[in-house]
Amino acid sequence: MAKSKKLLQIYQRLYKAFGPQHWWPAEGPFEVMVGAILTQNTNWQNVEKAIAALKKNKVLSPKKLNRMPQKKLAKLIRPAGYFNIKAKRLKNFLKFYLQNYGADVRKMRAVRAHALRNELLSVNGVGEETADSILLYALNKPAFVVDAYTKRIFSRHRFLPKDTDYQDTQKLFMQNLKVNVQLFNEYHALLVRLGKDFCLKRNPKCGTCPLEKLL
Repeated sequence: MAKSKKLLQIYQRLYKAFGPQHWWPAEGPFEVMVGAILTQNTNWQNVEKAIAALKKNKVLSPKKLNRMPQKKLAKLIRPAGYFNIKAKRLKNFLKFYLQNYGADVRKMRAVRAHALRNELLSVNGVGEETADSILLYALNKPAFVVDAYTKRIFSRHRFLPKDTDYQDTQKLFMQNLKVNVQLFNEYHALLVRLGKDFCLKRNPKCGTCPLEKLL
């Protein structure tokens, strides 16, 4: 109960400081899926450039990207970094999406979250954070997304040991908060905002942090 109360206090403090984040910025579920893969090991500004290139070339659809040669795809998504690796990962996901679901979001949403998460994790190049981002932001399924910001914030405030793994970090939220898509969406987005603007990897702005004196 104490953890639940504290987690809600953190959420409320961040929401009051930053307001709604309107995350994930995308035009439809498939764009979220692509973005979730492209955002691995890079910042969102670079992902936006890559997605803009796909849109400019009018290829941001499952079938068009699947038909495109991997080298050409890599060239288009170059701004996202690690473009050859990410092109391969996108191809792997596209094959899964088309073969298993016919690129139909409704069919994916009809599958239970736990089973679908296991399916996504079986795709080469899709890790836990990517899978949960797809579940939460593209498919509106309650999966709390954990990223480097989450771990940094909660370990610095001694909520979790620094070396806590993904699953145990996720359990903190999933077991102590109401299982709610909107709450998980906004909470994660607010933590990203805090991590980007205040809880920096180097020289964090602790004195002006919205969570000062709360944790």
